[in-house]
Amino acid sequence: MTRSTETLLAAFREGKIAALARVVSIVENRRPDSDEILATLHPLIGRARRIGITGPPGAGKSTLTTLMARDYRAAGCKVGIVCVDPTSPFTGGALLGDRVRMEQVALDEGVFIRSMATRGSLGGLAAATREVADVLDAFGFDRIIIETVGVGQSELDVARTADSTVVVLVPESGDSIQTLKAGVMEIADIFVVNKSDRPGADRLRNDIELMLGLRRGVGYGSVPAHHGIDLNRAMNPAREAREASRNDSANAWTPPVLRAVAAKDEGVSELVESLDRHFGYLEKSGALRDKRRQRLVERVIDAVDRRMRLRLWKDEQASRWLQSRIPELESGTTTPYTVADELLEAHGHLVTRAEH
Repeated sequence: MTRSTETLLAAFREGKIAALARVVSIVENRRPDSDEILATLHPLIGRARRIGITGPPGAGKSTLTTLMARDYRAAGCKVGIVCVDPTSPFTGGALLGDRVRMEQVALDEGVFIRSMATRGSLGGLAAATREVADVLDAFGFDRIIIETVGVGQSELDVARTADSTVVVLVPESGDSIQTLKAGVMEIADIFVVNKSDRPGADRLRNDIELMLGLRRGVGYGSVPAHHGIDLNRAMNPAREAREASRNDSANAWTPPVLRAVAAKDEGVSELVESLDRHFGYLEKSGALRDKRRQRLVERVIDAVDRRMRLRLWKDEQASRWLQSRIPELESGTTTPYTVADELLEAHGHLVTRAEH
């Protein structure tokens, strides 16, 4: 590690915001010493609660994030916000739209907002989002809110990054069939129907609760073939899911479906309360430890994948060898799979060779 990096980390440990911003930039852009910085900060992570906010564009994620940050600050918590914005086609950076919307908390010294560009990364997050969240955690933030880019049903990375995931929907999100689709609808720990003063909000909320009830196995198939059963209760999956979401003593977590009108500051306190309840459930059930352990495993896998790609594809000899096989691939005398095996046999030592 260079002396300048050591000086930077010393300022970081002293709580200087300028040092935090610099460390985040180094990690986000994978500049020299980024891995050493993350390794140094690793013993400090694990104290912050990480909250993911996802949903379609225009659902009001940024407004909800701003109001949540305000409530957390009122409770004495320091808040770090990572906003993943679409990549600028001109500069390759983030468009910074979220920061404009968060002007209400942007000047609060206890709030740090970082916009990140997706840079072609799928899954709703930028490639270095998890590393940046680690930096904020190590700096001492109590809550880290990660807002995805808002691409739709492919934003599944946020569930691996956050302790609690909030899916924000609006009445315009789609019809009732939309609520039954797999993917983003399955990662939610909490649903928020924002802009619930608009027509169709109650129906959307009921459709989501119906989906949750059906996935719990509640429905006609669970009605016993004898007298005395409450058919109204047994055949109302939405009601069953609603009641289960309020039961803190249950062995499994059922996502609550909350109403909100973020533009009018309605429903935010209920969301914060539900997030506290979910974190309590995670701690009590042991799921929090399992989630964070899995996150560490995935970090190792990501680091290995990145090192393998860099070591193999930056080697000029390996690149020339691959180019020499292109004519055979074009003519069909060999296949990509055969070439891949031969490449690993001839140049696999690059993967295990130590970096210099």
